[in-house]
Parts: sequence; structure tokens; C-alpha cells
Amino acid sequence: MKKPALVSAARWADRARRTLRIEARAVADQVAHVDRHFVLAAERLIRTRGRVVVMGIGKSGLIGRKLAATLSSTGTAAYFVHPTDGLHGDVGMVLAGDTVLALSHSGETEELKKILGTLRNLKVFLIALTGRPRSPLGRAADLVVNTSVRGEACPFNITPTASTTAMLAMGDALALLAMEMRGFGREDFARLHPAGTLGKRLTLRVGELMHQGTDNPLVPESKRVEDALAVMTRTRLGAASLVDGRGRLTGVFTDGDLRRRLQKDPALLSKTLSAVMTRSPRTVGVDDLAADVAPLFRKYGLDNFPVVDRRGRPVGVLDEKDLLDEGLV
Repeated sequence: MKKPALVSAARWADRARRTLRIEARAVADQVAHVDRHFVLAAERLIRTRGRVVVMGIGKSGLIGRKLAATLSSTGTAAYFVHPTDGLHGDVGMVLAGDTVLALSHSGETEELKKILGTLRNLKVFLIALTGRPRSPLGRAADLVVNTSVRGEACPFNITPTASTTAMLAMGDALALLAMEMRGFGREDFARLHPAGTLGKRLTLRVGELMHQGTDNPLVPESKRVEDALAVMTRTRLGAASLVDGRGRLTGVFTDGDLRRRLQKDPALLSKTLSAVMTRSPRTVGVDDLAADVAPLFRKYGLDNFPVVDRRGRPVGVLDEKDLLDEGLV
């Protein structure tokens, strides 16, 4: 390995930017490759009676694993089979009625070429993602998705860089087009992503996070400020929801209200809450998605919201910290 010549940091940065520009251009060039065959490939994915089998070697194989995962998480049942393992028995997982997505920039990969005959005998539908549509893989395929690029970002035009980035982008475009064609929606996505932030954003509702029961800081508006302070201290929420004689929410009183008013009125603690409360407070619904409510804390500068049911009754309090704990803020 030759020791690189001394180069300034600015020139090294220029070389890194060159890589990014070349790869960005490679992705942009793929727009011209989204043609009738591309759409037919997506249609085939959603009409597959069996499963989608993704194959690839080396860098294409790594992209193939990611593509299989993306397909599976967006409604298209898919799994990855390494062609070498396929030649040693794993092809037994492939059944008639399946669709095979084979990834190879050159289309000349020996392991893929060797398994093509077996795939034909199994009567599967073959879609090739390749940079050389006229390669052995391209000629053997029922449909070809062209992922060709002008050249690699590597200064020697050797290391797979622009070609792998383009293939990755085209795989994503294919998977998401199939998702839209299938009518795969937010509820479907949530069903397949029950854990983690993605699932929480699509499924977790205010009612599951709110403080309720004895932790719901309800105080009659006819009580005094010192009574609200006792409830706020016990629940550690920094606010009390105030209700009238019929249990309807009429206002809130917060520790911020306490600090601001106490400076001006030393007798505040003995005052009736109805005289000092904030009327018609902002509320959230018990069935609201927690992720939809999250931006409201910053928008209105609040630490918590009273939670009301469909009849407008205060059934709990949602604190911003509860959303922070769930990773939603």
C-alpha cells in the first residue's frame, strides 16, 4: 500500500463530496429506469401466491437482505436466501408460485448463474435487479429492473459504491410501490411493528399513558387554593383539574399560577379556586394518539393536559414526561 501524499483537509473534503455527488447522481439517474417493466415487477410482487425470495451475493446480497426486510415490513412476505446456500439445499425453501428477486450489478455472478436452471425447474417467476439487462441474469429473468449507473464513485471505478446505492434506492422504490398498490396503511404498519417507537407512534393512545384514578388530580372549584396545592403535591403533577358540582371540567390551576399569584397576593392560599383558576383549559382526548398530542406541549408551552372522555369529563392528566419516557418527544 502506497502512503498517500500530503493533502490538505479541504482537498480531502472535496474528494468526499465528489463521492456523494456521484452517488446522488446515480440515484437521480434511476428515475429514467422506472418504466413499464418496473411497474409490472411491483404488480407481480403483490400478486405472488407464495412468498418473495430475495437472492444476491456480496454487496448485492447485503442490499438483498435489507430489501427482504423492507418488503416484509410493508406487507409483502419475503425472505433472503444466499445463492451459495441455495446450491447446497436451501433452494428447497423455494416453491412453485414464489417470486424470486435476484440482485446482481454485473448479472454475471457465478453462484446466481448456477442456480438459474434450478429456479426454472421450480417454475418460479424471476425478477432481476441488475445494472446489465443483457447479462445472463437479465436474459434469464421474466422481468428486468434496470439499475445501471455511469460509473462507481471509487476513483478506480472498482469498489461497488454508486451501483450499490442505486440498487438500494431502486429496491426501496419497488417495495414502497408494492406497498401502495396493496393498499397497505398505517394500521397495517402498526400491526407489523408492535414494538419500538414506530409501533408506539401508530398505536399508543393517550388513555394508556394518562394518570388516572387516585393519580388524577381532580379538585372541586369550590375548594381553596391550599386544597389544590395538597393534591398537586400528592400526585406530583404540578397542576390540578378543577370541576363543578356535576363533575364537569371548568378550569385548571398550576404550580406556575401559584408562584405568579402568590407574589402579588399573600392571602392566595385561602382564596377559592373558582376565583383564580384558568378557565376553559386546553384538553386532549382519551382516544387521541399520543404521538399526535406530543407536539402540543411545545406549541402551547404546557407541561400537562387534562384528558377528557367523549362526554367531556376529566378522566386523567397527560404529562409531557410520560411521552418522554416512551420516546415520543
